[in-house]
Amino acid sequence: MTTTFQNVLVAFGLTLFAGLSTGIGSAMAFFARRTSTRFLSTSLGFSAGVMIYVSLIEIFAKAKAGLVAELGPVKGYWLTVASFFAGIFVIAVIDKLIPAIDNPHEFRDVEKLDDTAAADEYRSLYRMGLFTALAIAIHNFPEGLATFTAALKDIRIGIPIAIAIAIHNIPEGIAVSVPIYYATGSRKKAFWLSFLSGLAEPAGALLGYIILIRILNEIVCSALFAAVGGIMVFISIDELLPAAEKYGKHHYAAYGFIAGMIVMALSLLMFI
Repeated sequence: MTTTFQNVLVAFGLTLFAGLSTGIGSAMAFFARRTSTRFLSTSLGFSAGVMIYVSLIEIFAKAKAGLVAELGPVKGYWLTVASFFAGIFVIAVIDKLIPAIDNPHEFRDVEKLDDTAAADEYRSLYRMGLFTALAIAIHNFPEGLATFTAALKDIRIGIPIAIAIAIHNIPEGIAVSVPIYYATGSRKKAFWLSFLSGLAEPAGALLGYIILIRILNEIVCSALFAAVGGIMVFISIDELLPAAEKYGKHHYAAYGFIAGMIVMALSLLMFI
């Protein structure tokens, strides 16, 4: 085995570790009580806090830095903003195409529903969980490529980056697992769908090494990153926060939202 191949394996291993840490967040579904709307409200608020903070503080800033470095301050900033809102537009169009009867954010007060209606209401969360899983998977794909590239160039840089990403992937796992658990009542499905969303990270590393690293440049990757930030913000505002408000008292959603931002902030501060 050559040294180069060893470096590739180590870099891929670090990326795999970072991506699969979503499974820790996924396991939170095993501790959720199905009848606890308070837990659901707080968790959805927490998930929204995580996604909005990481999108506006980390993803947008990194995308802007990459585009400004390539295109200059004016063009780079403009393309970052355009890409961010393009992501919002794309996910909004997809959301609009979903029939209202199946739309995950057509919420009612579950405490006032009969058993059948309540079951239907919980099942509507399933689509929300899938949307969140898709956004996180898209976000993890370029993130995996970035982790892999950094580790391949310098393992001393790759290790802290992988650990930091692993830490903030834990609450991302919660963002997927909790809605799906409440939608289906299946702990297994909640765990595996959330866990699998983390596989996009090693997939990004693998495809990046084989194909994408030769095709994509810094401009395309950074623009995609900004668009992913827009997608995550839209999902948080349009789906997660309204759901958190409807399924519990306002303060549960607010406290969960703030807690999510704090956890994400601390995970990023640990390795600056």
